Formats: sequence, structure tokens, C-alpha cells
Amino acid sequence: MPDPNPSPSSRVFGAVPPTVLVLLGIVSVQLGSAVAKHLFPAVGSFGTVALRLFFAAAVLLLVWRPSVRLSRRAWTIVLGYGVILGLMNLCFYLALARIPLGIAVTVEFLGPLAVALAGSRRWLDVVWVALAGGGVVLLMEGGGGLNLAGFLFALAAGTLWGLYILIGAALGRHTTEGNGLALGMAIAAGIAVPFGVVDAGTSLLQPWVLIAGVGVALLSSVIPYTLDLEALRRIPPSVFGILMSLEPAVAALIGLVVLQESLDWSQWIAVLSVVAASAGATLGVRRS
Repeated sequence: MPDPNPSPSSRVFGAVPPTVLVLLGIVSVQLGSAVAKHLFPAVGSFGTVALRLFFAAAVLLLVWRPSVRLSRRAWTIVLGYGVILGLMNLCFYLALARIPLGIAVTVEFLGPLAVALAGSRRWLDVVWVALAGGGVVLLMEGGGGLNLAGFLFALAAGTLWGLYILIGAALGRHTTEGNGLALGMAIAAGIAVPFGVVDAGTSLLQPWVLIAGVGVALLSSVIPYTLDLEALRRIPPSVFGILMSLEPAVAALIGLVVLQESLDWSQWIAVLSVVAASAGATLGVRRS
């Protein structure tokens, strides 16, 4: 039965299949990362993270106008969410400054994969773990001098992404609509902005940098979060997870087209191995 009082986003996106919304969200996030990488020479990775989170927080606070009257438990979760979100973005952008986009996202994606497999007792999931592990080995062996610090920053970002998923579920239970997201994003910005100001200084105030920063915030945070939220109203989380498994491959393609970051054959196999492991693990969760 149709919703008699559809939200504005439902009215806008209602004619678009939810699977298309998820794919558009994935492309938006990775395009945002590509734009962000172009900012590194001007303001560095810290400055870029600061711009992204500051403008994303500004938009979300303006849209949701969240109340700060939360329970102590809710505030604890919001604070944890914001800290993890801020550190995750800092680590990912530090990785992005050192290794190709496709590799950074592939390594980072091990965090959500670990969450999907946690506590599983299905023997088939051992196959997915082995497949993902083989992909990581291929990345390191065929990396042609892959920057170790970049790899470790991406791995740290993946660990934080796994924690982000867990605390994000708690955030949804203890806050309403986008209020927790907006407050958490503001806390994340509060963590990142000082790093950006110290590292980039007045370079952050260049008009073209500010415009690009708004673009990164919209592409990497505001647009994909909106698309994902609308898609999740219409498809099961398990289907959403399978579609999200495509993210490393999309990142590698956008890195190739937009950033001219080519991967060798072994690295492509590694990316596809992690995609297959993620899709298989998510499908297993759906059927169990």
C-alpha cells in the first residue's frame, strides 16, 4: 500500500529503482574521493578531510536541526559515532594520499566484510575469508612497491569502518531520523578541522578550494547518505549489502578513468576477489 504521506525524498526518488539509487550512491562516493584527491596538492589530506566533514556537518545540521536534548546513553553513542567517523575519514584520506583509490577502498572494505562474517559458523564463510585474504596477498605481492604506510592507513580505516557499522546500528536505535547523524557529523568535523587548519592554514580559504570542498562534501556524504536512506526504505538490508560489495570495483574504475590510476592484472584480481568475498558473505547472511 502506498505511503499516504511520502517524504520529500520519496517523492523525488520514487520513480527510480532502489538498486539504481544504491549504485548512484556508490558512484557518488567514489567520485567525491577522486575530487578530494585533486585537492591534496593544495591543502593536503588533513585539509581535505576538514573541508569534507565541515561542509557535510553544516548541510546536515541545517537540514535536520537536531535537538541536543538526548539521554546520557544516546549522547555516549553519538560521541562514539562522531569520533569513529572523524578518525575513519582521516585514516582513509591519509591512505588515499599514498595509494590508488581502488586499492584503498578494497583494503578498507575488509572492515565491513569482517563485520558480516563475525560470529558465523557456516563452513562456506571460510571460503570467503580465504578469498579476501588471497586478494590482500595479491595486492601486496603485485603492488610494485605498494606504499606500506598507505596500506596500513587503509587497514585502519577499514577497522574503523567495521566499528562505524556497529555503532551506527546503535545510533539508529537511540536517535530519530537524521538527528544522530547530524550531531555525529558535527563531532567528526570538530575532530578533523583542527588538523586541517594546522596543516593547511589559510590555503583552506581559497575560493576554488572552498567550492571543491563543498563538492566533496555533497558527493561523499550528503548525496550518498540520502540515496542509501531512500533505498533502504524499499529493499532489505541484505540486498543493500550485496550491492555495496561492488564498491571496490567501482572505486578502481573511477580511479582509472578520473585519476588515471591503472592497476596491474594481479591487483584487478585482488579487487574482484574482495568483491566476490563480500557478496558471498552477505548472501550467506541473507540466507541464514
